[in-house]
Amino acid sequence: MSALPFLPFALPEIGEEEIQEVATCLRSGWLTTGPKTRQFEQDFEAVLNTMNPELPPVQAIAVNSATAGLHLALEALGVGPGDEVIVPTHTFTATAEVVRYMGADVVLVDVLPGSLNIDLQAARKAITPRTKAIMPVHYAGLAVDMPALLAFAQEFNLKVVEDAAHAFPTMHNGVAVGKFQSDAAVFSFYANKTMTTGEGGMVVSRHPELIARAKTMRLHGINRDVFDRFTAKTPSWYYEVVAPGFKYNLTDIASAIGIHQLKKSSQFQERREAIANRYSEALADLPLVLPEHAGPNGLHAWHLYVVRLSDYTSKTRDEVVEALYAEGIGCSVHYIPLHLQPYWRDRYSLQASDFPVSQKAYERMLSIPLYSKMTDADVERVIAAMRVVFADA
Repeated sequence: MSALPFLPFALPEIGEEEIQEVATCLRSGWLTTGPKTRQFEQDFEAVLNTMNPELPPVQAIAVNSATAGLHLALEALGVGPGDEVIVPTHTFTATAEVVRYMGADVVLVDVLPGSLNIDLQAARKAITPRTKAIMPVHYAGLAVDMPALLAFAQEFNLKVVEDAAHAFPTMHNGVAVGKFQSDAAVFSFYANKTMTTGEGGMVVSRHPELIARAKTMRLHGINRDVFDRFTAKTPSWYYEVVAPGFKYNLTDIASAIGIHQLKKSSQFQERREAIANRYSEALADLPLVLPEHAGPNGLHAWHLYVVRLSDYTSKTRDEVVEALYAEGIGCSVHYIPLHLQPYWRDRYSLQASDFPVSQKAYERMLSIPLYSKMTDADVERVIAAMRVVFADA
C-alpha cells in the first residue's frame, strides 16, 4: 500500500483567471445565458475557423452538456420514429440515448482494433432502407478517418453528427475536428475533459439553418434570444414559442470558466501529449497494447490514455485495477460497451459475439491517469506503479 496521497484518475486545471471571471460574472447580476456565453461561443468559433481558414466557417452554440448538443443536432436534422442511426458500441450511453429521445432506433456496430473508432465495414453491413444518420465517436481524442467516413455517408445519403466529446483540440490530415463537412460536431466540457466548464458542451456546424434551429430549441422553442429580450433598449417583452423546445442553455457562470479554459486549450493539449509520449516510451516493454498516436498532420487531444492487456499476460484487467489502487493510483474503464448494458442488450437482442473487437478490448482495458495538472513526479509514479503491478507478468 502506497504511503503517498492517492493520485486520482482525473482533475481539472482551474486557474485564477477562471476564478476572477466567475467573480466578475457574479457581480454583474447576469448569471444565466448572456454576454459571457455569447463571448464563449464567438471565441470557440474563432479558434476553429482560425485552425482552418481555408474551409467554410462554422458557427457554434453553447449548451449545458454534450448530450444536449447531440440531441439538438439530431432534432434539427429531422431524425425521428422509423429512422435508424448507426452508433459504435464502444462509447458512453449518451451517444445512443439521444437517438431514442427522437423515437428512432439505434444500430450498434463494432470498432477498429487499433483506434477503437467506428469500423466502417461493420457499418456497411448495418445499412438498411431506414438508416438516416451515422454518429462517429472520436474515441479518447483520436480522430476518426473523417474523409473515409464522409465518403461512406455520401454513398448512402446519411446525415453525420460527430460525437466529439473527447476531441478538442483534435486534427486529422491537417483538418480540425469541427471543421469537417459533417452536419454537426458536438464537444463536451465535462469536468474531466480536455477543457472544462464543469458541465457544458458546444454544437458546431457550417450549416446556419441547423444552428438557428438548435438555438431556438435549446431554450423552450422561443424564437427570440433571452439575452436580446432582456437587454434591448426598446420594449421587447413579446416572444413566440414556435416549437416544444428544451432547457439546454449554458449559464454565464459556466461560460466564464470556458472563456479562459479555451485560451489555455493548446497548452493543455501539449501537456497531455507530453504525458502520453512519456507513457508510451516507459510502458513499451510491458505486456500491454498501447494506444495509437495521431498520424501525419494529425493532433490527438489525449482525453484518455487507454492501455489493454496483451495476450501474453495471465493477469486480468480487474486484478490490475485493484493492484493499481493498492499502489494509490486511480484508474477507470472506457467503456462498458453498450451491447453489454441491459437496456441496449435487451431492446435489440444483442450478443457479445456480435462485437468481438469491442468485447475483447473491454475485457482487457483500463485508462490510467492523464490530465494537464499532473506533475512529472505524478507521471513517474504511475509508471513505477505499472512496473510494480507487471513485475511478475
